Amino acid sequence: MPGDSLNININSKGVQQNSFDAIVIGSGISGGWAAKELCDHGLKTLVLERGKDVKHLKDYPTAIKDPWDFAHRGRMPLADEKENPVANRCYAYGEATQHFFVKDNEHPYIQEKPFDWIRGYQVGGKSLLWARATQRWSRFDFEGPARDGFAIDWPIRYEDIAPWYSHTEIFAGISGNKDGLETLPDGEFLPAWELNCVEKDIQQKINAQYKDRRAITGRCAHLTRPNPIHLQQGRGQCQARTLCERGCPFGGYFSSNSSTLPWAEKTGNLTLRPDSVVHSIIYNEQKGKATGVRVIDAHTKQVTEYFAKIIFVNAACLNSNLILLNSTSNRFPNGLGNDSGLLGKYICFHNYRGSITASVEGFEDKYYYGRKPTGVMLPNFRNVYRQETDFLRGYTVHFSAGRGRASVKNGAAEIGAGYKDAICEPGGWGVYMMMQGETIPKEANHVRLSKDKKDDWGIPQLITSVDYDENDEKVLKDFFEQGKEMLEKAACKNIVLNDSKQAPGLDIHEMGGVRMGKDAKTSLLNKWNQFHTCSNVFVTDGACMVSTATQNPSLTFMALTARAANHAVEELKKGNI
Repeated sequence: MPGDSLNININSKGVQQNSFDAIVIGSGISGGWAAKELCDHGLKTLVLERGKDVKHLKDYPTAIKDPWDFAHRGRMPLADEKENPVANRCYAYGEATQHFFVKDNEHPYIQEKPFDWIRGYQVGGKSLLWARATQRWSRFDFEGPARDGFAIDWPIRYEDIAPWYSHTEIFAGISGNKDGLETLPDGEFLPAWELNCVEKDIQQKINAQYKDRRAITGRCAHLTRPNPIHLQQGRGQCQARTLCERGCPFGGYFSSNSSTLPWAEKTGNLTLRPDSVVHSIIYNEQKGKATGVRVIDAHTKQVTEYFAKIIFVNAACLNSNLILLNSTSNRFPNGLGNDSGLLGKYICFHNYRGSITASVEGFEDKYYYGRKPTGVMLPNFRNVYRQETDFLRGYTVHFSAGRGRASVKNGAAEIGAGYKDAICEPGGWGVYMMMQGETIPKEANHVRLSKDKKDDWGIPQLITSVDYDENDEKVLKDFFEQGKEMLEKAACKNIVLNDSKQAPGLDIHEMGGVRMGKDAKTSLLNKWNQFHTCSNVFVTDGACMVSTATQNPSLTFMALTARAANHAVEELKKGNI
């Protein structure tokens, strides 16, 4: 039974005092949305967060600091790089943001194969740190597995989730253009960011020379022109500072802290408990459903049980898998709802290994204002309508252009008045292009619990066993070929290809392990994100995904969560759960 190994007295404080209508595990992007929707519908909702509390505005300690306010000018010292190699590989980790990241040495896990697990344990989770790119999936993405014969068929189609994309876009605030693309459906947009002159030039040249691809302005969760719904949240216009990972005092980008959690709190229905490490979900065999959650206080290690009619699991993909694997009972000895034996399997991610740099001649009389949070995106153009390459699925392409500092000429020393004068002049234009490749879910790519190693709270450590395959190598090769060709046709020079060879996980887009499906034998969740065999437990973060598509996943997590939460409310009213 879960909890037997804890050997700690349970502090229940009475079932009635610790009972709620709903419990949400996790306060990140999907957990915040679950809380908002459930509280809006009048459900007394408990949100459990294993990390510290972070209040919007109050708890962004570096938000308005200048580079000289940091001991190492934003860089992490070598000692930290040695202690926390995984965190240090993340683009957003540094002296100004380290307080929002999990340190490797404090929360170890077991890498059976190299996997960079980036985590943010605090109220808001990684919604404080995400890159904020937001795109809808298309019908091709939901139909892809069934058409191409991998993973299993999604139990939903684009038409099922489209209204919920609109619902979340309107509230969160997404900037973009109406591009009219079948491969990347339009949404409810705020005005798009303006591309700079070089980005526009490359965009126009690509669009003119290819019939099968279209470069568009990237879509992102930034308020370019706040609507009344955003002002009601207390949020303001994005200031184009690109200091987002520090926490935005303007509420210019979407996060749980600035948006969904304060909104839920205003209803009077929210109870937020930080420093609450979820051990497992409690399953009642007589009732045939889950009845609550077992929680360990992060500091005192005291164990408390909380009870609810419905439970949403939104701890972020791998931690959701961990909690469910650890939720064992006589009915479910291998993890909650795991009759199929598939829990923890078919983990997938995005292939970010490929990037290309190039220089651009001319435009030296042009510059740009501010630091916009997005650039140019090319939706996937490979294997969209039919299988046409020797690899499955495809990739999106993102690129941006900018000007660096002028280089010091003739080997002059990088010191003194001459150097100072030289770097006051902008240098030439450069382009950075990157891929975001779809990986194919495989049973071999999995996570499981260690049988002998536990964390400081007595919970088994997670073992990650996830890797690339031949399909990923072929996708990478195609990106290099097509990316180089596109930049050449756009008259770019000095093109350099780079394979980062980074481990899976650094994309921070891990998905799967608790996938949706039509059949309980081949999936764990139904089309409403409910467990087939435990209908009052919902999983709506990355763990629920059947496949990854090529788009950024966070908007889909939000839409699936809002859809599932509203269904849960309806089912609760009908007495079905």
